[in-house]
Amino acid sequence: MTRKDGQLRVPEVTGYFWAIKALSTAIGEATSDFLVHIIGPIPAVALGFVGFVIAMAIQFSRRRYIAWSYWLAVVMVGVFGTMAADVLHVGLGIPYVASSIFFAVALAAVFVTWRAVEKTLSIHSVDSFSREVFYWLAVIATFALGTAAGDLTAVTLDLGYLLSAVLFAVVILLPAVGYWRFRLNAIFAFWFAYVATRPLGASMADWFGKEQSVGGLGLGSGPVVLVLAVSITILVIYLTVTKRDVQPSVERQPLLAAVEESA
Repeated sequence: MTRKDGQLRVPEVTGYFWAIKALSTAIGEATSDFLVHIIGPIPAVALGFVGFVIAMAIQFSRRRYIAWSYWLAVVMVGVFGTMAADVLHVGLGIPYVASSIFFAVALAAVFVTWRAVEKTLSIHSVDSFSREVFYWLAVIATFALGTAAGDLTAVTLDLGYLLSAVLFAVVILLPAVGYWRFRLNAIFAFWFAYVATRPLGASMADWFGKEQSVGGLGLGSGPVVLVLAVSITILVIYLTVTKRDVQPSVERQPLLAAVEESA
C-alpha cells in the first residue's frame, strides 16, 4: 500500500551518502566491541536489540525522509547486525564461511521476494510501507553479510584488518567502474557497493581499535566510537540544514527507476 503523501523515505545517493554509510559500518563494529567489553555479550546484545527496535520505530513513524532518523536507524542496524553476525560465530561456533553463505542466501531471498512483489529494487521507488520494509530487511542482511565477510577475510583467511580494508576498498571500486565505463545495471551496482562498504568500514574500525597483538593500532574501541559518532553527527547536521541528500520530487521517480532497471 502506497503512502498517501507519496513521500520517499530514503536519501539520494551522493558522496555524503557513501561517506556516512562507511562511517556507520565502522561505528557499528566499534560500538559492538565496546559494549561487549564493558557490559558483557548478553547485556550488550539485549541493549543493541532495544536500540535497534527504537530506531526502527522512529524511522517508520516519519512521513518522509528525515536525515537524523534515517541515519540513526542505519547506525543501529550496524550495531545490532554486527552483534547478530558475531553471535553466530562466537556464541554458536558457526564458521565465518558458513555464516557468510547463510547471510548471502538471506539477502538473495529478500531481493527475490522484493522484486517479485514490488517489481523493482530501486531506492528511487521506496514510497510505500511494504517497499520500506523490504528496503530495511535488505539493509539488515547486507550489514550481517558484510560483517561475516569482513571477519572471514581478516580472521579465517588471515589477511588481517588493514589488508582486508584494502581488499574491500578495491572491491567497492568494481561496481563504480562497471557503472561508469561498462553500463552496469545501476541497481545491481548500488547494492553491490552497499554490501562492500560494510566490511570496508568494519575492517578500518577494527584496525584502529583492536590491540596491536591482533593486528590493530591499539587505540581502543571507545575513542574510535567517539570520533565516528562526532563525524556522523556533523555530516547529518549539515545534510539536515542543506537538504542536499533529499531525493527529487516523487513525480520523477518512475523515470529514474526505469532508467536504473534498463541500465
